[in-house]
Amino acid sequence: MKRISIIFLQAVVVLIDIVALAILIRFPLTEGRAANLDLFSIYFDPFILYGYAASIAFFVALYNAFKLLRYIGQNKVFSSNSVKTLKSIKYCAFILSILIVLAGLYIRLFHSKEDDPAGFLAICIVTTFVSIVVATAAAIFEKLLQNAIDMKSENDLTI
Repeated sequence: MKRISIIFLQAVVVLIDIVALAILIRFPLTEGRAANLDLFSIYFDPFILYGYAASIAFFVALYNAFKLLRYIGQNKVFSSNSVKTLKSIKYCAFILSILIVLAGLYIRLFHSKEDDPAGFLAICIVTTFVSIVVATAAAIFEKLLQNAIDMKSENDLTI
């Protein structure tokens, strides 16, 4: 049963990757900034390039989540590699939240007066909150896992 649940969670992570990649490829074609641009110019818009650069942290975090699930499946959860993976997820989530806040500030300060940025800013607030929650959860799990590894090594020394 444990093996099936690990495979299911890994499939969910891969599905999230595929959906996010599809959104990154498709969204610039439908977005308002690209209404008067040709196909080449759409993907070289500075704000869209910023979105692609910011998504790197998201994909690195998903890769590390997949890697952590692999460690769990191999019964290597109490290892320094798992702690490093959780630390990487934490850093990626913090970086992503900072990049989202910067994008929201940019849109808030420099948006066109005919455009209403409320929807974009609401999305920025929600995704920043989610990123901070993920970073906090990863930090807590990292600390708990490190404490468990330390206790295990102390018990192994006393035996």
